Amino acid sequence: MSNYQIRYCKNCVMPETKPDLYIDEEGICNACRSYAARKAVDWNVRKQALLTILERYRSKDGSNYDCIIPVSGGKDSTFQAIRMLELGMNPLCVTATTDHLTDIGRYNIENIKKLGVDYVEVSMNPVVRRRVNRLALTQVGDISWPEHVAIFTIPIRVATQMGVPLVIWGENSQNEYGGPAAAAENNVLTRRWLEEFGGLLGLRVTDLIGQEGITRKDLIQYTYPTDEELARTGVTGIFLGHYLPWDGYTNALIAQGHGFRTYDKPVEGSLVNYENLDNAQTGIHDYFKFLKFGFGRATDLACLHVRRGRLSREDAIQLVKMHDGKFPWSYLGVTLEDALREIGMTVDEFIRICDRFTNKKLFLCDSRGNLVKDADGNLTKINYDNLQAPAVEELVPEFA
Repeated sequence: MSNYQIRYCKNCVMPETKPDLYIDEEGICNACRSYAARKAVDWNVRKQALLTILERYRSKDGSNYDCIIPVSGGKDSTFQAIRMLELGMNPLCVTATTDHLTDIGRYNIENIKKLGVDYVEVSMNPVVRRRVNRLALTQVGDISWPEHVAIFTIPIRVATQMGVPLVIWGENSQNEYGGPAAAAENNVLTRRWLEEFGGLLGLRVTDLIGQEGITRKDLIQYTYPTDEELARTGVTGIFLGHYLPWDGYTNALIAQGHGFRTYDKPVEGSLVNYENLDNAQTGIHDYFKFLKFGFGRATDLACLHVRRGRLSREDAIQLVKMHDGKFPWSYLGVTLEDALREIGMTVDEFIRICDRFTNKKLFLCDSRGNLVKDADGNLTKINYDNLQAPAVEELVPEFA
């Protein structure tokens, strides 16, 4: 029998099971180290570097847009549009329509337009989209796979087609560099660079061809431009979060001051009411992250606030226990049954897929190796901090 115990960062509440997370010999994760390093950043120098890049790519005669801003309508992309307008840029905002757009998501998209920008929204064939949703959920455990691909491919496709080389991304998830545009050489966005951020999870776009009647022509919008096309336009990108202090809560406050609408209560599986508001399938996506890695959106948010001193680690642990990893019976007012009906799946089939992707090392199982669930279908993690795990007889080896 396994006596596995999840190890956590001693500063925040992120578990070692997060992909690409490293906890050092002092028990501190690389995300906390990266955030602490921000104190040494001279943000005035960074902003000047940003202004230099913007001036380099600004349309000199006003005959074209100055930059592309990929936007979802969320707090961060609203903030990106606000800042670019304040800096005198003439952006083209580009949205890859989300999987199951909510009413509040539509409102916030329309709100970005009211800031005073030209706007392009690309919606993929919904019949094909639902097939891809189902295939991705079944094969890689991510119903949002097509969305995560499209948010990277569609803005870049528009950039190449419109001849607008500069793309303004938001947060730099790796917190390491400013993006290709910051490089003195080799500053063109390549397919390989994009695929590092595209979240393909081992499922390539071409793998879909021939499944569920999907053909190559159905996947045009999910396909990156060729490196030759990218080079022809000189498409490049920057992470705005590298050049300006980046904080989701601050971004939300600024966005709200410009008309951004929030939810009327904390979003399911989250701690806050101001993010992940556009896609009714996000609850399913976040739940599968919990099943695979033992943490969800509540953990992500708790860690962000702990690092910024807005939340104690002790309170963060309690909030994560309360909110993380609840079975996604509903999300933003959309029931699980309705969300699954769109992709032709029953709740029973969904539960079987959930069980198949669950890492049993991380959750309580009975003596027969079956996952222990409460009346609402919720699992119990073996430990939520660097504490003693449950008795060994309560656990079984990982079967899946």
